[in-house]
Amino acid sequence: MSISLIPSSTITTTVPPPPLLRPPLVETKLFSRRNGVVWLSLIIAAPLTFPNSALSFGISGPKEWLRDQKKKTAKYLLAPIDASRNILRSAYLLLTKAESDFGEKELEEFQSLLKSAARDCVPQERSSFVQFQSSTGVEVCTFQLVVKNASSLLADKDPVKLAAETKLIDLIRSFASLSDMANDIDVQVASNRQKVANALMDTVTSLDNFEQGIKECLEV
Repeated sequence: MSISLIPSSTITTTVPPPPLLRPPLVETKLFSRRNGVVWLSLIIAAPLTFPNSALSFGISGPKEWLRDQKKKTAKYLLAPIDASRNILRSAYLLLTKAESDFGEKELEEFQSLLKSAARDCVPQERSSFVQFQSSTGVEVCTFQLVVKNASSLLADKDPVKLAAETKLIDLIRSFASLSDMANDIDVQVASNRQKVANALMDTVTSLDNFEQGIKECLEV
């Protein structure tokens, strides 16, 4: 019996491809005070893409699809507003729980809470770095970024957009007035603390009105 050998030159071996490399997982912290601004900035700057089904089959137009996407992400746009409201409530409790003992420590904590709730929207309360960013044309006011994103599908003269922008102005003025009062008035006096508390609740009302304006822009 003869055995035919296959020439070695015709023998091929299949080398399995290397395993796909997975990018490392990166943990993200949602809506920290600074991350929230970056996230909103990326949304505004990101290029718009449309689903093929909407364009090919006419299920919905690009603008309608984008409007639906904004509705789905509404909770993220509203998150900074809700966080600021909670901070103001904490500041109110700090201000009103003290019957007579409201010293420098309590005052510093109260002013820090107000600054945090304002989210870099009061110019005189900004840090030097944030002030530098603003001077270079970078939008640093979180609430302004919220308005820009929520109203991006609306015309410049749209009444809903104009109403939201007006409510933003009222909100910033309210924060500025509250900050000035907290810095200028002697809050160690009980009657003065009550005045500041009343002004704080007025700011909460302005924040609620602003939130309603954003919801109207998003149609939620």
